[in-house]
Amino acid sequence: MADNTSKTATRILLAAGSVICLWVAAAFTSALSATGWSVGELAGQYMTAIGMIKPLHTLVDYYTHIKGIEYLICVAFFVVFPVFFKYVNKAQKQATATK
Repeated sequence: MADNTSKTATRILLAAGSVICLWVAAAFTSALSATGWSVGELAGQYMTAIGMIKPLHTLVDYYTHIKGIEYLICVAFFVVFPVFFKYVNKAQKQATATK
């Protein structure tokens, strides 16, 4: 009985996954068609829609964007450098030769 239930659950999951895959393929094809089959344009529209990319209209907008990226790079450096420094200055273990 448990084997039959397992097969039924597997079939339901496969059917649901297939329907979702077909829907994703149709949506992606439709979106590519709307952008003139340009993957770069589609990616740009997607990133603008979700807020990853904001249109920069003035020099102040551009400078603010670059300044934010600079701060992120500085924070990453301040986190990674001590770890790297510890790794480089780690004491070497003495190896002994045996016959």
